[in-house]
Formats: sequence, structure tokens, C-alpha cells
Amino acid sequence: MLTQFKESVAYIQQKTNVQPTIGIILGTGLGGLVHEINVIDEIPYQDIPNFPISTVESHSGKLIFGELGGKKVVAMQGRFHFYEGYSMQQVTFPVRVMKLLGIEKLFVSNASGGVNPDFEVGEIMIQNDHINLFPAHPLIGKNFDELGPRFPDMSEPYDPAMIALAQQIAAENNIKVSVGTYAGLTGPTLETPAEYGYVRAIGADAVGMSTVPEVIVARHMEIPCFAISIITDLGVPGKIQKVSVQDVIAVASRQEPKMTKIMRELIARI
Repeated sequence: MLTQFKESVAYIQQKTNVQPTIGIILGTGLGGLVHEINVIDEIPYQDIPNFPISTVESHSGKLIFGELGGKKVVAMQGRFHFYEGYSMQQVTFPVRVMKLLGIEKLFVSNASGGVNPDFEVGEIMIQNDHINLFPAHPLIGKNFDELGPRFPDMSEPYDPAMIALAQQIAAENNIKVSVGTYAGLTGPTLETPAEYGYVRAIGADAVGMSTVPEVIVARHMEIPCFAISIITDLGVPGKIQKVSVQDVIAVASRQEPKMTKIMRELIARI
């Protein structure tokens, strides 16, 4: 795998001179941040050796290199999910590659279901913790000592300083945000009412199908992480309704400008 990471990096470095310090992974219906980037180069996933290819219709499939908030960035326009049939090593492969390209911080967005009864559809939640409910772990197998320790600490999965600054930015712009814990499940089914109840009972505020694997691997490599969720539906008793992916995308797209503003300002100020 380490050889594959390096092959991907070597190819990318032939295609762009951008040396990113910020990595960005954009979730379902949340690709608009790319339009804020002064794009210098785009590389389709299928052209990159060893790179997975996104199979989700709502996810584009390319790496975007450019500038945002005065920083050099690399953005994944389209992420990979465990439910697509990829291994956890494949799902997190791009995070390894971004680290070897030089990123110092990782920003992640996702669309998720809210299980906190105080939440509303369209709520913006900054993640301060997560619960890993995936049946596989991205660090199982051979450890790459060059990248991180065998037993990485996870006491601060999300960077407290970036969380505090994001809250300040939201307040300055009159954007309501919450802070909470995200539970990661495989999907692709949305949760049953009992599963929503279980997720809430074990301490989560939101549930989704991504983010956790990428953050685990980033923290393994000591990359500070910031993650933000758009609550696109509610898993709260009495408020559970049938939801389609089109519904999720519609809510995410509606709230995306607020999320984009927070992330753009945060990247500019760190």
C-alpha cells in the first residue's frame, strides 16, 4: 500500500505544481465550496494510479487543486464510501495521498440524519467527537510506521481550536450552529426508527455514512481535523419521515452557502 500511495503522489505531482497545505473532502450535495476555490488544476480520479473511483451519482470524481482563503488547497470533489464495496483502506486512500502531498489540516463535510431532539432539518452541526460503528477499521492490518503509530491516540479527533474559531465565525455572520457527536454507520440504507433510537442512546447527535474513517486515518498521521454536518433529515420519534437521496441533496444544497462561508473563513484565518 505504501508503494501505491507514493505512485499516486508521483503521478499527481507530475500534473500540478500546487503544494497544498489544506485538504478538503466534500459530502453529498455539498460540493459548492469548490466554486470558491481559485482552481489551478483538476485531475480525474480515474487518471490517478491506484485511486478508487466514486460510484455515487451525486458525487463528482476529481481532485481540485487551487487557492482558497489565501491557502493552497486540494479538494476531493466526490468521496468514497464503505457501502460502495470498497475496503476501508481504499476509502481512506486519498487521505494518505493528501498527507504525502503536504497537507497540514483536513476539512470534511457531510450530510447526516439528526437524532438530537433539539435539532431541526437544515441544522448545521460542527463535530466535536464521533462514534465508530463501522464493522471494519481503516487501521487494521500492517501499520505504516512512516505515517503514524500502531496505536494512535483519539482523545481529540476534531481540533478544539478550529471548532472554537468556527463558532466565532458563525456568530459573526449570524449563522446558527450546534456542536455534537457524529455516529458513522455503513449504509446504504437509512436507519430504522429503532436504529435511530440506539444511536441517540449511545450518545450521538447525528448519524451518517462517512467521515469517521477519513478522520481516523488523518489523526493516525497527526493531521488536525475539522468536520461539519448538515442535518438533512430527522431520526427523532414523531418526526421520522420517508427520505430519498434527492431530499437529502435538496436540504444540503439549501444550507450549503452557510457551511461554505464558515469553512472558507476558517481556512482563511487559521
